[in-house]
Amino acid sequence: MKQLVFFILCTLLFSVATQAQHTDTTGKQVDTSKNRLSNDSAVAINMATTQPYHYKNKILNSDGSPVSFAIDIKKTNEKDSLFYLVALLVLCLAILKYFNSRYFNNLFRVFFNTSLRQSQLTDQLIQAKLTSLLFNVFFIISCGFYVYLLLANIGYADENHNWILLLSAIVLTGVVYLIKFCTLKFTGWVTGLSAITDTYLFIIFLINKIIGIFLVPVIIVFAFSSKEIVHISLIISGLFIVMLLFLRFFRSYGLLQHQLRISRFHFFLYLIGIEVLPILLIYKGVMVYLSKNL
Repeated sequence: MKQLVFFILCTLLFSVATQAQHTDTTGKQVDTSKNRLSNDSAVAINMATTQPYHYKNKILNSDGSPVSFAIDIKKTNEKDSLFYLVALLVLCLAILKYFNSRYFNNLFRVFFNTSLRQSQLTDQLIQAKLTSLLFNVFFIISCGFYVYLLLANIGYADENHNWILLLSAIVLTGVVYLIKFCTLKFTGWVTGLSAITDTYLFIIFLINKIIGIFLVPVIIVFAFSSKEIVHISLIISGLFIVMLLFLRFFRSYGLLQHQLRISRFHFFLYLIGIEVLPILLIYKGVMVYLSKNL
């Protein structure tokens, strides 16, 4: 019995000692792993310092020369005021057409009537003085707007003087036709040919009204389209305006040749001296003024 108890006690003591040895060994293994980690980190650091940088990150082009990109500040082109001005111009045309629809329709009917003899439609257009004046004012505004956008697209317009240039173009167009109107009226009164000058003035302002209406879509294209489209529109509108001016010449001469008894050559010289030459001089003066001040 004593031997059995002694054997059990020895077994227990042996197991306790063995467990204690395992505990100490585990602790030593932990310390060994720590030392191994530190050694591995040191080796990795040494390899990182000795190896080239592109081995660490193949995505980066570390061997290439550095490149710097220039940063340009985006230039904003605000056209809010121009949009409202064009919308106001279209609104004015819509109001004129709505309240004077009969005059508007007769205007085109007389324009496409190649003979343009004194008829009921022509008499109605001549008698509507106020409506005719309003359409003439619309032509002046439309033509001034067209000239302003033409100068802006060419590069003569300055952002700080847009309003001045626009008002100057409109006022200058109005002054030119006012002087022409007064000159023709005075000439007719002096020579006693008031009826002939009135007919000639009617043809002039008839063509002007058609030009003013035609320039509205051209102005919209000039204001909001690209340079290529503006260039094409400029050519088309210029050809159309020149065609209408020649049409005005032929219609005027066809009506007045029997009453004045003048040749086409003399009438052509009159047109060059009275109408074309002053416009060219004004254009030259405007170009010289803009080249010096912009």
